[in-house]
Amino acid sequence: MTVSTHVLDSRSGRPAAGLPVRLDRYENDTWEAVAEGATGADGRWSASPGDAGGATPPGTYRLRFGSGAYFAERGEPTFYPEIAVLFAAPDDGEHHHVPLSLGAFGYSTYRGG
Repeated sequence: MTVSTHVLDSRSGRPAAGLPVRLDRYENDTWEAVAEGATGADGRWSASPGDAGGATPPGTYRLRFGSGAYFAERGEPTFYPEIAVLFAAPDDGEHHHVPLSLGAFGYSTYRGG
């Protein structure tokens, strides 16, 4: 399984470069970190959770976006210090693309292709 995101800063109309991202998996009634990093200059970030420990089981995953740190670095206030997007991954061989349109006071997301 692979997971990717592409984040657009809707205020500037440009990719959200340097945005902290973390992927977690829900297992045994708790969230476990799977991968983390930051978006590149193009606003993209991806992970192959199975690379860290073998096969990636189906389940519930969460992408956490560090919007508070992102906007603080730019000297801008934000209403959302973190954005969490939960999604179901029923098939371990599938690619999951989760784009995010990010603003200081709002956001939207969807399942991409």
